Amino acid sequence: MELSEALSAKKKDIVGLWIDRTLDSYSSPGFFKKSTDPFANPVGSIISQGLTILYEHLLANAEQQEFVEPLDQVVRIRAVQDFAPSQAMAPFLELKWVIRQIFSASKETRHLLGELDKLDCRIDAMALAAFDNYLVCREQLFRNRIRELKSGRAILTDSACPSAIMRHNNDQSA
Repeated sequence: MELSEALSAKKKDIVGLWIDRTLDSYSSPGFFKKSTDPFANPVGSIISQGLTILYEHLLANAEQQEFVEPLDQVVRIRAVQDFAPSQAMAPFLELKWVIRQIFSASKETRHLLGELDKLDCRIDAMALAAFDNYLVCREQLFRNRIRELKSGRAILTDSACPSAIMRHNNDQSA
């Protein structure tokens, strides 16, 4: 069995474990894994879809440009959440570990572990592109935040509701 055949044959196992490990990085992974409704669970749905497409592009030796959209889907979600940059980008590099785990568990594919160097380079390139995208997303978030602060809208979004402020003021005066 050749490497490309093994990667295709083990696609379901590899992508499944990759998605599970990525969703495990969230505070409530059970919900993200169980709910398949894209409206009730957009995070789980988009991440599952994006990682599946990324794996298919890796299998097809797609050009870097074809990775942009699915990378953007996954990165935008992880950029707005409370992850350190290393945590946000970890799933992309973790694919190498996932593939090795799946391949080492099977006698049919164990001998292919030494042939993964070229694929590792493609995964690293994908991860670097994801990091570039992550930085663009974070910069956009910070620019939006600065605009909010300058316009005064931050007072509306960052303060308590008016009734809570009134109740707090009444409690202090009493």
